[in-house]
Amino acid sequence: MNSTQTQAEATRQCVHCGKPVRTHLRQCPFCREMIPEVPVPRRSGSDGRREIRRGLFYMLLAAVIYYFAGGYSEIKLPLTIVPAVTTYLSPLLFFGGLGLSLYGVVLRFRS
Repeated sequence: MNSTQTQAEATRQCVHCGKPVRTHLRQCPFCREMIPEVPVPRRSGSDGRREIRRGLFYMLLAAVIYYFAGGYSEIKLPLTIVPAVTTYLSPLLFFGGLGLSLYGVVLRFRS
């Protein structure tokens, strides 16, 4: 690394005057204004909980669709459901949710 890269990493721009100020300073030496602290965000990586919940929701949704579209309930739907929904689409949604849940479990163990 050369000196310009080190200097660029060790400075930030003043929000009031725009001049470069060292990162450890709380007050700008040029305009004498206080530099506000920027909160550091938490780790943005996913630990898998969101994917697990989403996968379980998709599996539940697929089970409800299969139950009502397959005619297993006493409730008669006002419209006819294409047999492809119970044959292909709801199992596809279920296994997609299962895969997403397993992916979330893998992410959970990795973190």
